[in-house]
Amino acid sequence: MRAADLGLLTSVSKPTVHPGGGRAVVGVTHPSLEADATVGQLWTVPLTGHAAPKRFTRGFRDGAPQFSPDGRLIAFLRVVPKSPPQVYVVDAAGGEPVQATDRTLGVSEFAWAPDGRTLAFVSREPEQGRYGTVDGLEPDAEAPRRIRTLKYQSNGLGFITDRPAHVFSIPVPDVWGEPIAQPAPTAEGTAPARPAVSEPVQLTSGEWDDHGIAFSPDGSTLAFLSSRHEGRDDDLRENVFLLVLGSDAEPQDATGSFGDFSTVAVGYGLNGVLYFTAQDVGPSGTDFVARNTALYAIDTPNAEPRRLTDPETVDLTDSDIVAYEDDSVLVRDTSRGGLVLTVVSASGASRRLTAPKTIVNGVGVAGTTVVASVADETTFGDVALVEVGGLRRLTDFSRELRGSGIVTPRELTVSGRDGYPVHGWVVVPEGEGPHPVLLSIHGGPFASYTGSIFDEAQVYADAGYAVVMSNPRGSAGYGQEHGRAIRQAMGTVDFTDVLDFLDGAIAETPGLDGSRVGIMGGSYGGYLTAWTIAHDHRFAGAIVERGYLDPEAFVGTSDIGSFFSDEYTGTDPELIRSQSPQAVVGEVTTPTLVLHSANDLRCPLGQAERYYAALRRGGVDAELLIFPGEDHELSRGGRPRHRQQRFDAILDWWARYLPSSRNDV
Repeated sequence: MRAADLGLLTSVSKPTVHPGGGRAVVGVTHPSLEADATVGQLWTVPLTGHAAPKRFTRGFRDGAPQFSPDGRLIAFLRVVPKSPPQVYVVDAAGGEPVQATDRTLGVSEFAWAPDGRTLAFVSREPEQGRYGTVDGLEPDAEAPRRIRTLKYQSNGLGFITDRPAHVFSIPVPDVWGEPIAQPAPTAEGTAPARPAVSEPVQLTSGEWDDHGIAFSPDGSTLAFLSSRHEGRDDDLRENVFLLVLGSDAEPQDATGSFGDFSTVAVGYGLNGVLYFTAQDVGPSGTDFVARNTALYAIDTPNAEPRRLTDPETVDLTDSDIVAYEDDSVLVRDTSRGGLVLTVVSASGASRRLTAPKTIVNGVGVAGTTVVASVADETTFGDVALVEVGGLRRLTDFSRELRGSGIVTPRELTVSGRDGYPVHGWVVVPEGEGPHPVLLSIHGGPFASYTGSIFDEAQVYADAGYAVVMSNPRGSAGYGQEHGRAIRQAMGTVDFTDVLDFLDGAIAETPGLDGSRVGIMGGSYGGYLTAWTIAHDHRFAGAIVERGYLDPEAFVGTSDIGSFFSDEYTGTDPELIRSQSPQAVVGEVTTPTLVLHSANDLRCPLGQAERYYAALRRGGVDAELLIFPGEDHELSRGGRPRHRQQRFDAILDWWARYLPSSRNDV
């Protein structure tokens, strides 16, 4: 795979399954270099017979499909160029989609009411005078913002306190009715007429965000997640709230009095049991480091939640909750580089439905029919039917991607210098070698590499580099003790783990040139890259991307600065300095490319600028590359042309400082 093949990276949304079980519908998207945007449509996938999957809609970017409870309609989110997502509804047999919402700031999620007559959705409500609520008023001309909270921005979004997210409802539009004629613009040059949609009913309000909506099976109650307590500015607690529909009662907190929860997802079982997933953030409300997410059940209103999964061994951080059978739900467990589909009953009994190495990105259910969107070493995203004997693949959206030349990663476990096992993968390019080696370090730090197709490793392998990727202590998927090993001890065992895995990979994998090695990483990976080159000088070059580089300066500048550094590096000034790449930048001699995005609110641009300035002032051969208009998600969700330019810049850097047989100046 080359950088120009980005358009072959096809992603598949969570499936929705027709109530009759005969077909599934998914959103299929890919980055388009021609449109310089992510584009895609809905596809219908037969579950039986020999019919081929086919495109169902033809929008610019359609996704998040959901069948109505009776299967006659499909609601989905559609993005048209330069506009936010809106809910559309279409006849499940096909036809012209009808727009159901026209929200100024778009819709982030929605849910069908069980009777199929209404839709609930979440949307941000802009403060009057901002975000286009006044025609012709540009953002730079808006009134100043008065800030009285520590949490007022979010990466990829910007300011949030003047546009809280709330829950609304609308009647389902009549897709079979007479089309409503749109009025013509009143004068030449005026904006197009707004679409005719029903006025939504606002169900929640306040200065907080509400999200994660789920209807009870009888449709009487809407559950959602929110942080409404006093002191919410100083902790990470978030709770499940229940809104009784059709009443004037305020939403009731269902979990806050029972524990220190930071909730992740909520959903109902078919038996009416309310399930939710949450981290236990402790008495301080901020002890989030490597706290695995567990599943809880609330059997009846006002009942105390019961924990169903062990957070030491099961992590549901990347999972939603899907009702399955009478007393069970489906969840997805992050484990050793896999995302494993697991069924959990109301009693806490569980069993895995998919192989340990498969990445299950979403699941849809109708009766006993279970359909998953999956990824592994052969596909970036496909649809599969979950059967007793395993997965039966129903699509092959990655066929062209495999044709571009995909290298299967080699799984490896290395015993570190203290005897600790370090798990990971090596991607070795074709040819005899010896190949120069890139040590790649993931972000997080509580995240993990997997054995599935990773576009970055594939691009570097195509350019002639062996890529070494490990999940050192601090990573997710290996238990809480593994993840918490670096709490207020960053740059210790994680540093030795990645180097031990590098040495072990070179020793055990044929064709790797241990005398020619580079190092790179993003976010926390940028942190550990910067830390490593200050302490180990074997590397021919380094790339520090969107790095967490100055923990002290992180506070007050990052969207997570109010809690992240305090928990990961502590509050004692000397302890912070002992873990800070900025504090040891004077020890760096490795040529370093510092790569960052101008609008990164997670690791703000100042982190890169200070680090780069210190490198240059110290005489290090360094460059700073800044991508305009991008945020922390550049490498994963940035504009496709910027993503390609990023790859070009990275390969240019390695051509200069670590050339390969296929990548040279």
